[in-house]
Amino acid sequence: KNSLHTSLRAARMDSNRVANDFYKAHPDWICVDKNGKPYMQADKFITCINSDYYWEYLPKIMEEIIERSSPAGFTDNSWAGLPSEKICYCKNCRSSFRKFAGLELPVEHDWTDASYQKWIEWSFECRTKIFDFNDRVTTQAGGKDCHWMGMIDGEILRNNRRFIDLRVILKRTAMVMLDHQRRTKLDGFEQNTEAGKRLHELAGWDKLVPESTPQYQLGSPAFRLSSMPFAEIRLWSSSGFAGGIMPWWHHIGSCHEDRRQYTTAEPIFNWHKKNEKFLVDRTPKADVGVIWSQENHIFLGRDKANSKTMDPYRGVIKALDREGISYLPIHVDDIEKACGQISLIILPNIGVMHDSQIRSVRKFIAQGGSVIATSETSLYSELGVPRLDFGLADDFGVHISKTSYGDISHPDDNLETHSRHSYLRLHPELRSEVFGPEDPTAPEITDERHPIFEGLENTDTLPFGGYIPIVSVKDQTKVISTFIKDFPIFPPETSWMREPYSDIPAIVARETASGSKLIWFVADIDRCHAREEQFEHALLIGNAVRWALENQLDVTVSGGRGFISPSLYEQKNRYILHLNNRVITTRVPGRQNNLVPIGPVGIKLKLPPSVVVPETVELCVAEISVKTKKVGNELTFSIPQVEDHEVVIVTF
Repeated sequence: KNSLHTSLRAARMDSNRVANDFYKAHPDWICVDKNGKPYMQADKFITCINSDYYWEYLPKIMEEIIERSSPAGFTDNSWAGLPSEKICYCKNCRSSFRKFAGLELPVEHDWTDASYQKWIEWSFECRTKIFDFNDRVTTQAGGKDCHWMGMIDGEILRNNRRFIDLRVILKRTAMVMLDHQRRTKLDGFEQNTEAGKRLHELAGWDKLVPESTPQYQLGSPAFRLSSMPFAEIRLWSSSGFAGGIMPWWHHIGSCHEDRRQYTTAEPIFNWHKKNEKFLVDRTPKADVGVIWSQENHIFLGRDKANSKTMDPYRGVIKALDREGISYLPIHVDDIEKACGQISLIILPNIGVMHDSQIRSVRKFIAQGGSVIATSETSLYSELGVPRLDFGLADDFGVHISKTSYGDISHPDDNLETHSRHSYLRLHPELRSEVFGPEDPTAPEITDERHPIFEGLENTDTLPFGGYIPIVSVKDQTKVISTFIKDFPIFPPETSWMREPYSDIPAIVARETASGSKLIWFVADIDRCHAREEQFEHALLIGNAVRWALENQLDVTVSGGRGFISPSLYEQKNRYILHLNNRVITTRVPGRQNNLVPIGPVGIKLKLPPSVVVPETVELCVAEISVKTKKVGNELTFSIPQVEDHEVVIVTF
């Protein structure tokens, strides 16, 4: 660990597929469907993790590799075997599952079937066991530091698909070998920052997270012998650095006719090596904790996890990124650990919650922490069984009914009239005093609007188009926005509100005696923001954060708002601030060929008490110093421009 930039030989394996001759010799090692037909991927047969292939044959292969090549460690990007959409019915799986659950393997993917629920639990346990076993094999044969580390995907749902329990596995691994090669059309470059933070929060910030980054063009299609545009790689890698990810480059083959890729890695690696001391051994600081849970995606999301549970999480991350608010992904089981470190958490449709997890949120609130919840948070038990009411109902004063409006699906864009043409009404209405034609329906203004509607003074309605469970509110909870039911889109002459008003709460707010500020977005604006990116939805989430924190954010970005994302770290007597440029010039991953500089960018940084205020801060990318000013308890300075990223060193 003296330097991350040391050349080490690692054995990279791809172990779960074999050719036809292997299948003929060992058909009992191959996964089969319920009719006994072997599962295949292209022309290869998929091996079963419960067979002797994994428990006897592969260990001998790893021992032979160690004897011949003495690798520093092992990776394997297909170690987890058959994905979740398929069930293996080989004799090994039948016997193992019967021993584990006392049941026969499920016949179908039926979420209401107790056998299927047990199969999910067993499948995760099987992967954890093989992970531990492989590491024992390599450390016994190659020495205590010759670890087997598999490979971990950066996307939550892909880990679910492979039955990899991130919270369990990442506590065990010596290093997080990350197979997360590119942005997606839905997530953009911010996905790499989020992945690094989330994995570090589970594994520990003292562990290294090298990321397999290709030099060839990814996308649809992928061109494995053509070079990735330099801009794409710079934005992806620097986004990873902001999340604590280390560079790990790979090429397909050792010699190429397209030689542009050879000039890409060198400047990035040289910069990382030069600034290595600022990129490791540090502690994250953040204004917000965004809660996530694999169980929520499994037992609430089920077959619609991407839209039902991932989109709410994705929408919150996108909104915070757009609003320039620093955050940390926090596992739902670590909420108590966050008490005292983070004063605000967001629960983006965390519908599946254990009683213990609900108690952790209540404890967080009792200690003065603020909470933003959305949609159906806490409405389901650990297996996705609906509760009679929200688990957090009494804390927020929000209670469920048995009806709802809208849908979580992605409808056909060509539909002219559908259930997603709905709106939110903001209270109180202000249009009677806003420029425009006189409106006899405009009520008199008798109250002030809630601070989360700042910047929306010229409208009384906002586009919605999402899903809303019907709730009632009690006690001191205040309804600050209501739902406007859907109405026709076309022809334009018929596009008028059939029911302009309702008493259906869409956004509610509450302040507690302990000083906690609570917001419940009953209307799922987080999910909507993930798929439509309505700027108002991001603004609502950002404003809710600013209100809950009384505008006392650790970092405030101006000049680049909407395009510059901050990530803040603490290290001994200094702060380390990453600023990432989020401008996207093409929606196709692997194709961005332009960097669009943003600047000047103004920064306000909340100072720790009783520190000597520095006269200048250092910019590690621009390699210049910029002057600072102290305004109250904040340090202010301006950065001329951010091309792909900037790293600011503030030494006290």
